[in-house]
Amino acid sequence: MNSHAGNTAPTLTKQSHSCIRLEKDGRTLVIDPGGFSEGDAALGAEAILVTHEHPDHFDEGRIRAGLEADPEARVWTLRSVAERLSAAFPGRVHTVGHGDTFSAAGFDIEVHGELHAVIHPDIPRVTNIGFLVDGQVFHPGDALTVPGRAVDTLLLPVMAPWNKISEVIDYVREVKPRRAIDIHDALLTDLARPIYDRQIGELGGSDHGRMAPGDSTAL
Repeated sequence: MNSHAGNTAPTLTKQSHSCIRLEKDGRTLVIDPGGFSEGDAALGAEAILVTHEHPDHFDEGRIRAGLEADPEARVWTLRSVAERLSAAFPGRVHTVGHGDTFSAAGFDIEVHGELHAVIHPDIPRVTNIGFLVDGQVFHPGDALTVPGRAVDTLLLPVMAPWNKISEVIDYVREVKPRRAIDIHDALLTDLARPIYDRQIGELGGSDHGRMAPGDSTAL
């Protein structure tokens, strides 16, 4: 995974809700610094990836703070988000879609998916993309997108207005990751967590775990 002898293994750090930080060789990539994540979620990131426009995944203030703090920082996202940032940061906001590949902060990224999951038939579906990082870690945003290749770590949207636990379990079964780690969990109370842990763990067919904000794991 790491081509530089003596360097530490890449790490994944959970932040609140659907935000994660990935670090490798002293470089940092952040996915989905939204309104439920920490105020400094985008600070220190060389690359910021955003799956879709909903405010729990895309907080313009947090991203602007990250871009203003580091003139080398860049954003990769879909058109609906890029249009809100590109004028203020010319040349630093890249629009990507399903099937695209790119490198950011030393990570190789594949883009998978096109639409947000259905919340209700009366609510128009927005666009949504997922990011597969270094062929290992998949963040689907707000959709149960199957990347079509083996995944080591699936970031699992465990509780949302658009899903139910049977769908979450079947998603883990279909992707078949080595492990699934909860994201999209800000609305899940501590009282309910053991139920989700038990059912996903027993029925999903993969190692399942959750991390508190600030916890890290090696990749």
